[in-house]
Formats: sequence, C-alpha cells, structure tokens
Amino acid sequence: MIKVEGKVGGKLEDTELIYGITVDKDMSHPQMPKQIEDAKIAILTCPFEPPKPKTKHKVDIDTVEKFQTLRLQEQKYFDDMVQKCKDVGATLVICQWGFDDEANHLLMHRNLPAVRWVGGVELELIAIATGLWKDCTKVPGVDPRKVGKGMIYSIVLYITLLRNKLSFVVDDHSLGNKMMIEETKRSIHDALCVARNLIRNNSIVYGGGSAEISCSIAVEAAADKYPGVEQYAIRAFADALDSVPMALAENSGLQPIETLSAVKSQQIKDNNPHYGIDCNDVGTNDMREQDVFETLIGKQQQILLATQVVKMILKIDDVISPSDY
Repeated sequence: MIKVEGKVGGKLEDTELIYGITVDKDMSHPQMPKQIEDAKIAILTCPFEPPKPKTKHKVDIDTVEKFQTLRLQEQKYFDDMVQKCKDVGATLVICQWGFDDEANHLLMHRNLPAVRWVGGVELELIAIATGLWKDCTKVPGVDPRKVGKGMIYSIVLYITLLRNKLSFVVDDHSLGNKMMIEETKRSIHDALCVARNLIRNNSIVYGGGSAEISCSIAVEAAADKYPGVEQYAIRAFADALDSVPMALAENSGLQPIETLSAVKSQQIKDNNPHYGIDCNDVGTNDMREQDVFETLIGKQQQILLATQVVKMILKIDDVISPSDY
C-alpha cells in the first residue's frame, strides 16, 4: 500500500519516503518525548477514563472528606490503568478515544507517552504494521503478546515498520499552502503511475513528440490505401497527432510549424523514429540520446482516451444555448 500525505510547512526538498505509517497527531502532552526508539506500542480501543454507569444513579457529597475520597478513587483507577500498560512493557499508548487532563498528567509523570483520538482505520493499520493481533487491546486485560514494536517520531507521528513491511508513505512537507501540496501530490501520483506501468509492461516509446510524429507519418502513408471519404478522416487523425509536438514546440518558445516540419522531414530522411522536439535546447533532436522516454501503456492510453472524447463530441447532434429556451 502506498499513501501520500502532505502537511503545510517546510520546503519541497523535505519530502521523504517512510517505510511505515504516518499519523497526523501530536503527543497528548507537550512535555512528552518527541522521539521514541524501539517503542513498544499498546493500542487501546476503550476510553482511557473511569467507566460511566449506564443506570441512573445519584451520589451525595456533603463533606470535603467524601469529595476527597471520590477524587482519590478516580485517581486510583487512572493509576491502575497506567500501571497495567507499564507492566506489559508498553512505552507508548495509542488510544482511539480521548482522556481528560488528569489522566494526561499522570501519563506524563509516569513517563508513558500517549496519543489520543486516533481513527479506527489508522489503528487497524498500526496493528497490522507492528505485528499486533487483529483485535486491539483494552486496558482491563492488556496481553503482553499484543504489544507491538515500532519506532516513533513526532510531531507528525511516524510509525516505522519493524516486522511487516507491507506499506510505505511518501510524507510531503511542501510549501506554505495547500495548493502547492496538492500539486506535489499529483506529481508524485503521476510518477508512481509511470513506475506502475513500467512494472506491468516495460516497453517504452521515446518522448519529445517523436512517437506522435512517427505515428502521424505512418497514418498519412496508410491513408493513401483507402478510397473515398475515409481517406479524409484518416488524414484528419494524422493532423490531430501533430498537435502534440506542435504544442511542445510552442511551449518551448520555438516556431511550431517550422519545427514540426523540420523534425518530420528529418524522420523520413533518416528513417529514424527517435527524432522529436528539442525542448531543452540540448543540440540534438534524438530523444534516445537525451534519454527522454515514456511508457508504451501510457502513450496508448493517452491516444485512446483522446479518440474516445472526440467520438463522444461527434455524437452530439446539437448544442442548445441558454438563449434558445
């Protein structure tokens, strides 16, 4: 599983690859340690607080001594919960629910860092990643066999896998706004899709518009074999393929028509389909020498989707403007 997470702040160069899980949570107390080496993690799916009775009840407190007794009883319950986690060797508690300030204070003084309000899906991933059993632990019966191992980093909580490396996270601390983060996420997603396509099929075509130009030449040559109106449709498809290298040339500050004509004639003359648009002004049009290529699957999908869009548009008989009704 691959997940891309982003957080406002830092620079694009701060992006890093984490073999583990990220949880966008802080430690429950600011004085808790921000880094725990070789942590033993206890996952709690129950509230870290005394249970609330489900029946109606009434407690009469009319003296200071009774109030003090009630407070000590509640504090003892918190102490017992913390001690049970300490007894099994846990050095970090991750709780699905919250806990009040008193419990937080006790956890800090007992040197037991904790993270609260962690989502159920994230808990499940942490349980799988750290080798915990599927059913997460509850305080009244914490089992030592259900204490996972990992390495914890904060402020964003990184859980580095030490057992089952079944996922990794690309943590992206991008520029100072969400728009840049989303743009970086899309770029990383595109790169991952390219890697996926190469794994599925390692066939490549050379970029820089060379594939479109060679396809356009081949389609134009094939158009002469078809009589009638079909020939014009085939030639129109060849002209449409030329729009990609023309756009590349225009975006690179070159003369689109002159550049395309020169590259096209060069391909036909040398019988070399690797010639494309020299966008970076390297000095050669041979995309093979420039190491500019893309996956065959991606190129096929681009042409297929563009063709489908045109077919959908051609099916439209009429467009009704707002002024017509």
